[in-house]
Amino acid sequence: MTLRQINLFSYFSGLVQKHLLNTYCMKTNRYLLVSSVVAALGGLLFGFDTVVISGADQQLQALWGTSDLFHGSVVMSMALWGTVIGALFGGYPTDKFGRKKTLFWIGVLYFVSAMGSAFAWDPWSFAIFRLIGGLGIGISTVAAPAYISEIAPADQRGKLVALYQFNIVFGILLAFVSNYLLKDIGENSWRWMVGMEALPAFIYLASTFSLPESPRWLYVHKGDRDSAVAILKKIGTDEKELVMATKDEAAQHASESIFQGKYRFPLMLAFFIAFFNQMSGINAFLYYAPRIFEAAGLGASSALLSSIGIGITNMVFTLLGLYLIDKVGRKVLMYICSFGYIISLSLVGIAFYQQWQGMAVPIFLFLFIAAHAIGQGTVIWVFISEVFPTHLRAFGQSFGSSTHWVLAALVTLFMPALLSGFSSPGMVFFIFAFMMVLQLVFVIFMMPETKGRSLEEIQQDFGITK
Repeated sequence: MTLRQINLFSYFSGLVQKHLLNTYCMKTNRYLLVSSVVAALGGLLFGFDTVVISGADQQLQALWGTSDLFHGSVVMSMALWGTVIGALFGGYPTDKFGRKKTLFWIGVLYFVSAMGSAFAWDPWSFAIFRLIGGLGIGISTVAAPAYISEIAPADQRGKLVALYQFNIVFGILLAFVSNYLLKDIGENSWRWMVGMEALPAFIYLASTFSLPESPRWLYVHKGDRDSAVAILKKIGTDEKELVMATKDEAAQHASESIFQGKYRFPLMLAFFIAFFNQMSGINAFLYYAPRIFEAAGLGASSALLSSIGIGITNMVFTLLGLYLIDKVGRKVLMYICSFGYIISLSLVGIAFYQQWQGMAVPIFLFLFIAAHAIGQGTVIWVFISEVFPTHLRAFGQSFGSSTHWVLAALVTLFMPALLSGFSSPGMVFFIFAFMMVLQLVFVIFMMPETKGRSLEEIQQDFGITK
């Protein structure tokens, strides 16, 4: 990539973030907003890292001559297995060392991963550095939403935590654009594709120094009331009684686990929303988008260009979800996305069976991305961060995130075999559509609405605290 393209890349990223700040500053304390956006930048790296591999997918398989199984399980999926490990154990550093320090080390992991992947000398070294990046993603899905939910007031928590999701999809768009610009740079273009992540990783890493610590973490885990109250005042929230209540609660329940019977309901909520998120096929599709488009009859260049359309669609409808989440609520967005999933995935399946050529499959998949972005994509990290009490939030977030990433890794692992194993790729999309019918049942009969409720009020609604 030329210096001019790198400058444009940085400028475009900064411009969007600045516009987002200006949009929300009318109603949100600026210090609170800047802190939320910086923490959410971990999501940009999450999105970039998840999708950047799609541009290198087939180049890497051809370069190292690996089988479909090895390519899917080692080269393509290793970052996801790192994500699983990071999500499983991310609750420990997030609670022990604090939200702020954890966010800093996430940036270090991303930067090392990007540089190492760019200079990888064989599939195993590539996989190891991708694993390191995956650890960063997994821990990020625990620490960033937990951090933002703990500094945000109840009436703005949805949109502020959803900034994490916005940055995920913005990172996805940047990765698709970067891959497209770099596709003709030479036989080693894949090195530039994966190495480009080092730029936003460095920016994020430097930005974490400006973050305050979570006031709830300071008081619950360190007993530092003065610092916690000072931060609350600085972000424009007067919650002294809330801080006192969470400290008393933490002392009273210090030995509790999220797997105790009283926490069965929030545990089930976190599991099912994460389960259905991946049973839509979203991560597998993002990893293999160019391959799927080529299977639908598009050329390699058109496939990469269509992938940019995915990124744009994802960002536009995530912004819409960001606007609506605190207005209409989490549950309404999940209704919209469930019906959108069922319709779009069914249409993709039909298109493959009927062998419709041209733009039919991309258009239906854009509809699928829109449904995901406005619903599951916007809601999942907000919802999981809301349903657990403060003293167990990091571990509850870890449980929901690890469920999400175990399934993401498994689906991505078997996606190449599934696409080639059926007589038509359409069957894969019919399976995903059926799973979304089950998601609709979950939303109707089990999912509660958390809009406008403080974190402590939600626990009272669940009967966990009185």
